[in-house]
Amino acid sequence: MVARIAGVIIPIQKHILVGLTAIYGIGRKRARKICQSVRVDSGKKVKDLTEAELENLRSEINKIRVEGDLRREVAMNIKRLVELGTYRGLRHKRGLPVRGQRTRTNARTRKGKRKSIIKMAVAASPTTKEASK
Repeated sequence: MVARIAGVIIPIQKHILVGLTAIYGIGRKRARKICQSVRVDSGKKVKDLTEAELENLRSEINKIRVEGDLRREVAMNIKRLVELGTYRGLRHKRGLPVRGQRTRTNARTRKGKRKSIIKMAVAASPTTKEASK
């Protein structure tokens, strides 16, 4: 049995509350609200759900923006900020933290792996053959 909701395969061995969070745009809180609205026990495992319960979940999730539509909307919002040249847009463009975090230390997730200064200097300088001419 495969539980496919909004184009995403839900892990069948997990509780429905946790399984729904595999869908982009659904967290624990929203999953709990969805379970309550379709009257499904949130502690129930996905493999134990009936086909009718799965269909009710699908119809409820179709009412909200998830997965591709949500990803597209977020990407368009970021693109708009970049095009307007806002501070947040520039931070997105440069790959730096957007929400005011410090960057002197602790920004490795956004900035990527450390680049050594020696490698950067060698890459920036002209080659030795060109310099000798």
